[in-house]
Amino acid sequence: MNKYFKYTLTLAFLVTMAVTTWAKLPQVEPSYAWKVIPPLGLREPSTIDTLYRNYAQEFVPSLGSSAWATTGNYGAEGLNMIFMERLPKSDFFFRDALDRWLPSIAKQTFYNTRIPMSLVSYNAGGGTDTSQERLNFIFSGNINKRAQVGANFDYIYSKGSYNFQADKDLTWGFNGSYIGDQYEMQAFYNHYNFLNKENGGITDDKYVTDPTEVQGGSANFNTKNIPTNLSSAHTRIRGGELFVNNRYKVGTWREIWEEGDSVPYREFVPVASAIWTLQYQESKHRFLDTSPSETKKFFENTYINNTITDDFTTYWALTNTVGLDLLEGFNKLAKFGLSAYGQHQVIKYKQTPDTFLLDRNDPEKMTGYTPLPEGVDQIGPQHSQQRFWVGGQLTKQRGSILTFIIGAKLGIVGDVAADLDLSGTIGTKFPLFGDSVSITAIGSFSNTAPSYLLKNYISNHFCWRNEDFGKERRVRLGGTLKLDRTLTSLTVMVENLQNYIYFGENCMPVQHGGNVQVFSAQLRQDFHLGILHLDNKLTYQTTSADHVIPLPKFAVYSNLYLNFKIAKVFDVQLGVDFDYYTSYYGPGYQPALMTFYNQREMKVGNFPFMNAYANMKLGKTRFYVMMSHVNQGLIGKDNYFSMPHYPLNPRRFQLGLSVDFTN
Repeated sequence: MNKYFKYTLTLAFLVTMAVTTWAKLPQVEPSYAWKVIPPLGLREPSTIDTLYRNYAQEFVPSLGSSAWATTGNYGAEGLNMIFMERLPKSDFFFRDALDRWLPSIAKQTFYNTRIPMSLVSYNAGGGTDTSQERLNFIFSGNINKRAQVGANFDYIYSKGSYNFQADKDLTWGFNGSYIGDQYEMQAFYNHYNFLNKENGGITDDKYVTDPTEVQGGSANFNTKNIPTNLSSAHTRIRGGELFVNNRYKVGTWREIWEEGDSVPYREFVPVASAIWTLQYQESKHRFLDTSPSETKKFFENTYINNTITDDFTTYWALTNTVGLDLLEGFNKLAKFGLSAYGQHQVIKYKQTPDTFLLDRNDPEKMTGYTPLPEGVDQIGPQHSQQRFWVGGQLTKQRGSILTFIIGAKLGIVGDVAADLDLSGTIGTKFPLFGDSVSITAIGSFSNTAPSYLLKNYISNHFCWRNEDFGKERRVRLGGTLKLDRTLTSLTVMVENLQNYIYFGENCMPVQHGGNVQVFSAQLRQDFHLGILHLDNKLTYQTTSADHVIPLPKFAVYSNLYLNFKIAKVFDVQLGVDFDYYTSYYGPGYQPALMTFYNQREMKVGNFPFMNAYANMKLGKTRFYVMMSHVNQGLIGKDNYFSMPHYPLNPRRFQLGLSVDFTN
């Protein structure tokens, strides 16, 4: 059966079921939703993702941002090349390349609903050998008006357009909350298990840029026939995160009389609260390569085993935070909240054992092996750290004239001693000439120690000991101006980095001792005339040292579409979008480390990536059809690489469905 016909039948069947179910169900929206701000568990409003506009774009690997470097496959590794949107390196850097797909505190949403709800979605694309599928499920239900429980499940299975790049990404979790007058609790546990084949990139870029030359005059080729550098390698990242935030409030009860009531009702007025937050994180990384011949060609060094590579690194961290909070708004004089806390953390690392089982003093036994870098033989297979910080927050979350969150955190014990983090966000909103104007200013300063693994690491192909690495210092200032009426948003940011750590051309950590400045200006400007819409996001960024932080200078994402209703109930978004960024020395990818490194051999970019789509919604059901990379071979040269030797997906048909069930 033709693959497109099969997918179309599947979509038609699911839409019919969803519409039939929707007609029988009460149409009830969640009462409210929120996310948690660590470490003290402040809540910020959120929404449930039920918008049909731009729904299809969530399932294109290259649209992680308007400049996204990726190995190509959906659910695989990627790096945001819009610098101001990029997260700093974590204590376990292997996870960072998959951050787009991994669960986190920042992504965890809690819902309070009057009746239980389930959000189910299914998305598919590609052919039999290149299929891409994702099944996602979110459930939330209230035990009563104060207590809520939820669950989530997310499964990605994508074979990839090229050989040996398939991935299976599984995430599941549970959450719950209790928001009472005096006691509050917010908790979740998420588990993930990601398995990614690693092909090391294609052997010759001309299979994409000029297939006629490498195939004897024929331009028709199957992408699965393109040879790759690795065929027997894969990485696995698995782990979990437990987060429990408890808050007990003290205050007074007051009687409230309303007109017509014969008796008053009692209202609790909180004054202060005690907070305890527990967070446990664990992650395990494994890189397995069973082909000695490919290993010898692809990797420059071999330290432990020249017949098989089986690198294994684990990490866990237990963090306890205890704080006291003077609450905002308990009387007219309390215009802001004030908090103080102490935070203790225990971290433990385990690395690939056996750097020393080899008799390195025997020249015959060391044939085919690389001598260890200086100092590496002093690294033990296990390492523990104890850390302690003190911190505080000044917050104002009520009102629209002025809101802010200002935080400070000082390291006292361990490798974080003398670490300092200062951050602040201040916002205001006011009317001006018939428009609504929002201004947000942000500022941050950090002086932080590099993670243990950036200083001490052992594996079969990469080893280093960087005890001379100093603390990284970063200063960021910026702001955002929004005009609601003209659909305009302008964000300007500048950052100065000193002692910045990055992976150099040999895929090893390097610390740049000088200063690097990054400037960024991003304009979002939308236009519409009747049903015709044009949404634009334009980003300009420049760096004072592009060999340290390489960035595309200009990136644009534009979306031209028609948005209309059929029979007043059927919403349709029909359009074409594209992203484009200028040519630059994009990062390379090292599969053994799951990290991105700087390279100066090949430029990427300077091509448009276009998608033709139709997003639709009927009641609680939204669905889409899309032809991604529709311009392949038509507009722009076929140099669609976002990283050296890792081409993006060729043209493919995709579809998807999402239903919001109220039970």
